[in-house]
Amino acid sequence: MTDDQPPWAGLAQVGEYPYEETHDLRQGPDLHPALLGLLPLVGVWRGRGQGDYPTIEGFHYGQEVRFSHDGRPFLFYESRAWLIDEDANPIRPAQREVGWWRPVLDGEGKATDELEVITSAPTGIVELYTGVARTTTQWQMATDGVGRTGTAKEVRGGQRLYGIVDGALLYTFDMAAVGQPLQVHLSARLERVAG
Repeated sequence: MTDDQPPWAGLAQVGEYPYEETHDLRQGPDLHPALLGLLPLVGVWRGRGQGDYPTIEGFHYGQEVRFSHDGRPFLFYESRAWLIDEDANPIRPAQREVGWWRPVLDGEGKATDELEVITSAPTGIVELYTGVARTTTQWQMATDGVGRTGTAKEVRGGQRLYGIVDGALLYTFDMAAVGQPLQVHLSARLERVAG
């Protein structure tokens, strides 16, 4: 190797990513025991919601949310939304979000009812949430910190409540942003479509 070559020059190329991630508990890696409190979320969910805020016009949206895992003690979270008309016809893409849900472990490595959630969006917002499993099918969280790029809208905080009711995933998202106090911004009902 010469001084102008990177340290990996001449080494064998790697193949595709060798580890499986799954949203279906019937296949792929075993769910990490620390995730048993989040097990009901694993899968793909799709449905519709309503958005509103004092600084914008109200809207309807479609959404698909995926919770998957790769055997380690966290869930990968991905959300894709699109604006729809009242007949559910797509208008245009809307918000995307990715993140991770992690149970808080005790001193012995066992999951507590507390959780940490990290989300990021292409709008330049990163949110850090702390929360708790209120029941085996309900999770509540509030922002512990919000980071944003210089061009992102001003967001000061948020709260989220997720629950599985009659087999559907329901959630509400309250937001404090652009000079407005914390208030409901989004709510949706999503049905399990895979997993």
